[in-house]
Amino acid sequence: MAGHISLPPLPTTVVGSHGKTSWWTAGVRLFDEGRWGPADVEEMLAHAVDGAIRDMEDAGIDLISDGEMRRLDGYVDSYYRVIQGIEAVPIARKDGPWGYDQQERFRVTGTIQTPPGGLGIVREFEYARGRTDRLLKVTCAGPLTFGSRIHPGAVYGSVVAIAERFAEVINQELKALVTAGARWIQIDEPARGNVTGEEMARLFNLATEGVDAHLGYHICFGNRYGRGRFKRTYRPYFPGVLAARADQFVLEFASRELSELDLWKEYGSGRELAAGVVDVKSFYPETPEDVADRVRALLQVCPPERLSLCPDCGFGWSPRGMCVQKLGALAKGTAIVRRELGLD
Repeated sequence: MAGHISLPPLPTTVVGSHGKTSWWTAGVRLFDEGRWGPADVEEMLAHAVDGAIRDMEDAGIDLISDGEMRRLDGYVDSYYRVIQGIEAVPIARKDGPWGYDQQERFRVTGTIQTPPGGLGIVREFEYARGRTDRLLKVTCAGPLTFGSRIHPGAVYGSVVAIAERFAEVINQELKALVTAGARWIQIDEPARGNVTGEEMARLFNLATEGVDAHLGYHICFGNRYGRGRFKRTYRPYFPGVLAARADQFVLEFASRELSELDLWKEYGSGRELAAGVVDVKSFYPETPEDVADRVRALLQVCPPERLSLCPDCGFGWSPRGMCVQKLGALAKGTAIVRRELGLD
């Protein structure tokens, strides 16, 4: 764990991605069509990061990210483009209502490797670090996230074996991030349901072995196009997942109407919790009072010194206007409770 990190009481944070603008989407499309070159899209992405940081600062968020604005193909898809030893599998259903069966999948063709420059997250961090004085969270997909869309081949006998290889890849990236100055790193993993909490913890520990940073562990139910993928319960993973050497667990509560608070009350003693108190999958505009109500309920199961407040998931599939409104409600609602507790 990194040295002391100073944050206000009941700190607000983000899970990672920020809401997209129409010009971000247009720029990516022009790049994909070959009408923009690398310099064009780089200029656009730099402005997108600057805008995301400014939005979070203006909203009053304490622990921010770069909005993951440079990840053109989504949270993990951009990395599949640079990984060697895999190839894309033709998508069977390309038309009709969108579903997870339309996600691109891959198969193993050889030993999984990354380019000499790694995944590129260090470069993302270094740019963002120069654009803000706020504490910066760096996010990285976890071993299961990487492995879940790759079919095993002769080199790797199972998805877990693929995930173990990605744990090695991620570990190198995280250590390079720490060398570059990163102090807070979050790993994002899916609540797949076919992997035990103990196995999830083991893979998290492999990926973060020797990484000297404050480590967050986000367990996600899925959020592509604002739609979940997995059964939305954390109970099957507890208490096994607590074997992860995570300083903080980042969990979704708002979209589930604060279900399973009893689970944290039962198992979460002594651990940090970043709790989702705004719903990124709903267009309902939470008010500060809505957020304050949720924070008060969470304080019944987690002491204020171990509680952070955040959205349920990233805003990567949300329009920017919706994202900005919800971040503002997050900060203002948290401020209400800080005043009530005399923590402001």
